[in-house]
Amino acid sequence: MKRRFHLPPWWLRARTVLTESLKAWIEQRAASKGAALAFYTLFSMTPILVLAIAVAGYFFGAEAAQGEIIVQMQGLVGPNGAQAIQALLAAAQDPASGLIATIVAGVLLLVGATSVFAELKGSLDEMWGIRTSRRSSFGTLMRTRLLSFGLVLVLAFLLLISLVVSAALAVLERYAGGIWSSSGDFLSAVSSLISFGVIAFLFAVIYKMLPDVRLSWRDVWTGAIFTAGLFGLGKYAIGLYLGNSAVASGFGAAGSVVALLVWVYYSAQIFFLGAEFTRQYALWFGSLRRERQRLQEHAP
Repeated sequence: MKRRFHLPPWWLRARTVLTESLKAWIEQRAASKGAALAFYTLFSMTPILVLAIAVAGYFFGAEAAQGEIIVQMQGLVGPNGAQAIQALLAAAQDPASGLIATIVAGVLLLVGATSVFAELKGSLDEMWGIRTSRRSSFGTLMRTRLLSFGLVLVLAFLLLISLVVSAALAVLERYAGGIWSSSGDFLSAVSSLISFGVIAFLFAVIYKMLPDVRLSWRDVWTGAIFTAGLFGLGKYAIGLYLGNSAVASGFGAAGSVVALLVWVYYSAQIFFLGAEFTRQYALWFGSLRRERQRLQEHAP
């Protein structure tokens, strides 16, 4: 008698969540959401990075903070995208003349930095089926902006961690290089692992804080690790695509900005797929599974 092969439970659960996530991701029109998010990100990226550099630069100096930003961005978006970001930062650091101009510039900086997170919140609420009133109160608007500004501070904190880790790894490599010949490869692997953890932490904070739904940390960490893994794979895939296609070179001087926009768009698709994965995991196997079962029992 032949023994039947049974798939392990974890595989069946993963298949269920992945299948439901892909179906919902398509139904939610993630392509349109990604286009809107790419537009907001392009205009919010400079204010976000300027604020992050200002906070991190208080401890390590503005030049060190900006240098670390460019290094990290080059690893994420490639040399063309990093060149565009460097040009945007250089233009943003031109000093404004006069007190009124400085105040106006500061207000615009805060509004610009929080716009992309406000857009993210709206998209995530829509994915969760949360109905928001068309006439949002001033308090709701301020709460969204304050929450978005809190995420900007989280980004600044992560930049501080990146600077500390980079400095620590540089010291370790200097002292371990003469003792262990393979120390460079090992420290490079450690750096990649820490970068993965930082990105996963950022996704976890966004999935936990932005949508108006209560999720357990287990739900968001499962989705965040999945999204960070997809983000790492997508980074290399997008890099290969930009490096072997004429999508950026055909735009001449604006090619670096186009390359950055393409990277942001496809990264947004990964982000929304990860958000849908988090949602489906919570509904099927996480903290919201009883609510899903209750709704199914009362469904006509």
